[in-house]
Parts: sequence; structure tokens; C-alpha cells
Amino acid sequence: MAIVTNKFKRDVIGNIKTDFDGASNHYYIGIGRSEEWNSTDTFVAAQNSDYEERLFRNSLQSIKKVADADASFVIPRENWSSGTKYSGYNDAQVGYPTTQPYYVMNDQNGVYLCVRSAKNNDGDILPSTSQPTGNTASPAATFVTADDYAWKFLYTISAAVATKFTSANFLPVKVITGSGSGATEIEQKAVQDAAIDGQIVGYEFVPDANGNLQKGSGYSSIPTVTISGDGSGAAATAFISGGQVSKVEVTSIGTASNLGTGYTNATVSLSGGSPTTAAVIRPVFAPKGGFGKDPRVDLRSSSIMFVVKPDGADGSGDFIIGNDFRQVGLIKNITSNGSTLFTASTGLALRKLILSGTPISAFSVDSTITDQTTGAKAVVDAVSTDGNTLTFHQNDTTGYGTFGAGNTVLGSEGGSGVIASSSHITAAEVDTSTGDVLYIDNRAAVTRSADQTEDIKIVIQL
Repeated sequence: MAIVTNKFKRDVIGNIKTDFDGASNHYYIGIGRSEEWNSTDTFVAAQNSDYEERLFRNSLQSIKKVADADASFVIPRENWSSGTKYSGYNDAQVGYPTTQPYYVMNDQNGVYLCVRSAKNNDGDILPSTSQPTGNTASPAATFVTADDYAWKFLYTISAAVATKFTSANFLPVKVITGSGSGATEIEQKAVQDAAIDGQIVGYEFVPDANGNLQKGSGYSSIPTVTISGDGSGAAATAFISGGQVSKVEVTSIGTASNLGTGYTNATVSLSGGSPTTAAVIRPVFAPKGGFGKDPRVDLRSSSIMFVVKPDGADGSGDFIIGNDFRQVGLIKNITSNGSTLFTASTGLALRKLILSGTPISAFSVDSTITDQTTGAKAVVDAVSTDGNTLTFHQNDTTGYGTFGAGNTVLGSEGGSGVIASSSHITAAEVDTSTGDVLYIDNRAAVTRSADQTEDIKIVIQL
């Protein structure tokens, strides 16, 4: 069975981030679909098809540009919590543990990697009761809390970055280039620069052919642990319980020299103890470059978040008020007219129908309007305060007929008026048939009001 490696996933996400950062590219988050999904308005999961994309384009209401600083690598959020068991970093871990995570964010937005769990003499993981806080005197060092957990400080999320990218489910992560800007980036850059390559950060039992951990048997005394490899300085200590090796740990985790340096390969051997069956142990290596060199690697990030915050009518009416939306999407390089790249911060994707004077009767949002002469139909998304301008869209259900100047238009839920004799259609600010739709999310209805700000976060995960 083939795999896609974490490196490949990270490279793909990195390429997306590089593409986003490029001066010639413009990413927008759009909202749309005012129509109910069905009789109960229960949303239907989006399908990866050209048809789904066309439906999204036809129902698009508004777009807002993702600003230059509003995209970030992210990782699943893990808050430190007293009484929780945390796993030490393991280079054999596939993805993220569903239980016992190996990193945390503390209540001061500091992110720490668990280098070693606290264990009893039987090798059972104990709950964490001491929150990791602060940094250490040396940016390269690990430190041990009062509950015997060993942690490595990686970085602090600044208040501004936390407000933008921290959500209920995700945390931002990045590598600092250059010298860093601001206290948290300078602090993280010191950790990156002090990272030690080739460390052995832990030891685990190798399973046999049946998946049983090879802890050995018959040990009458604690064996001596020897690490042989192409690096130097790694030191470990074994513990026994009931004649088995119960755990093997770095001798002094708070001292960088006990983790060693320069290892790309190593073997672990145990001597002494007169076992009936010898335990089989393997070393656990830190990521290439060492902990802290690139926290995206340490924390296995393969996701990117894009953020926008539409505020009320935003863009002088580009975001409609008094209606709802049921879709959110990410669009790259949409145009204004099929050829000119749209670059404004916000844009209205809907057209407007101008009526002549005051309408005979008021139109309703979400009603269907019909041109009595041409038969053209459309869905009303908004009605101006004076009632003579109808913001609308057309889709496969309404068809794409043309409204004629001077014709009478009727609403399915009431409303009637005469279409203006000239300049009766205002074009959309963006051409919804253009650009690359990169993401679609169908959801329950969200109603917009003038005093409302949405915090829209799109996360693409590989």
C-alpha cells in the first residue's frame, strides 16, 4: 500500500502559501446561496464535481480579498489540561494521536512539545498536573515540570496572531525567516537557531511479529543501556518491573547532552540482568534539524487557513444585509469582466434590476421575479430601501433569460413594478464564471445584519 509522506503534504501546502504570497495572485473568500436547501433547509454536503462548482458560482453573493497576512499554516488545537495524559514525541506516530496528544498550548498561548511523558515504574503514562510555562535559560534545552513531564518550548502565539488564526479546532504555526519581528518572533527565532540536529529523544519497545511489545523476561537486575551510532552523547537508563524491562528513558532529559547530537542512525543494546528473553528497544529520533528548527515539521502541519472578516455591508454594500447565505468558498484570480483581474478588497457578485420610479407593490427577499413579456426569471437577494432596485441572481432553476426595459416584473410572493426604460441592469462587479474555485463548504443558513461581522476561516487539509 502506498503512502503520501508528511513532507509531500507540507510541500504542497507550502506551494499553496507561496502561490498566495505571490504578487500576481489574488485569493478571495466568497459567500452565497440565499435559497433554502430543501423543505427543512438541511444543508447537503458539497460534492467534488463541476456541477457543484457551477451551482456555487451561480449563487455567489459577495467576495472579500484574503489580505497578505491572512493565511497561515495551522495544526489541530490541543489545550493543556490538568489530568490529561500526553504522549512523548514519537517518530513512528502516524498523523495526530486521537488520544494523548504530543503537544499543547498553555493558557498564555505558548506552544510546547512533549518530549517525555511521566511514567510509573510499570511504564504506564501518568496524567499531567503541571502546566508547562515560560521558556528555559537556553533556547535549545528541554525542561521537566514538577509532574515529571519533559517539554520543549517551541513558540508563543502573539495576541494579534491568536485573534486571527486561533479557532476552536486549530492553532497557527510558522517558521521565522530573517531576524523576526516583535518579541514572540524574536523569541522563536532564537529557538530555531539553537536547535540541535541528530538528537535521540526517546526509546520504545519493538513489537514482535504478532504485535506484542518485546519487553523481555526474567530480568533479575537492571540492565545497562548502550547506544551505538554515528552521533555522540546519547545516554539512557532502563527500569524493570516483574522481570521485564518496563521503560527506557533518556538519563537526564533536561540536559541537552543526554539527548546526544549528530545521530542519523543508532542501535540500542542491553547488557546484564541475566534475562530469559532479552528486551528489544529502538531509539526515537527528533526531526531533522532538531526540535524547534521548524515547528511545522515538529508538529506535522499539513493544513493552511485563510481568514476574512466581512463587516456589515462591507465595501459600501458589497455584502448584502437582511438575507442569509449557505455557502462559503475560496476563489483564486476572479476577474471583473472575463479578462481584467479583479483586485479590489471586496466585490458584489450579484446584478441589480432598476425599476422605473416607485414599484406598484413591494417585493420580497428570496421571492422569484418574472418579466411578464420575456418570461425571464430571477431570485431576489435584496431590495433597496425605496424599493426600486432589486439585487438578484439567476440559476439553473430560474434559467438565464433577459429582462427587458419597459416590461412589467412580478414577484412570486407579491410585488410588481415596471423595469426602467434605460440602464435597467447594473452588472455584477465580478464575473462569477472566471477564476479558480478551490474550496466549497455547504452549511446551515447564516443571516446577515448591518451590525454583524463574520469571522470566516477556511482550512484546507491534506
